[in-house]
Amino acid sequence: MGFNQPLDPLLHSQLRLAVVSLLISVETADFVYIKEQTAATAGNLSVQLDKLSTAGYIAITKGYEGKKPKTTCKITSKGVDAFESYVKTIQQYLKP
Repeated sequence: MGFNQPLDPLLHSQLRLAVVSLLISVETADFVYIKEQTAATAGNLSVQLDKLSTAGYIAITKGYEGKKPKTTCKITSKGVDAFESYVKTIQQYLKP
């Protein structure tokens, strides 16, 4: 059996897929919330968010809440399309 479409290697990472899955269900999420929801280390999450941002799948906004730095992430339309395509491809793999 042949598959038309390979899985997106960017989304095939467990943490990056978790981040995109999370962001698809909320309008925006801050770094602390994503870190708590994914149980990732701050360093690893930061690297993975950067990869998703570089690919154009998420938009990252850095600012301040009072005096504390705050990083907020939002999925882009390109990220939504990539996620939906990834899910369709997984479904093809799972068909009997």
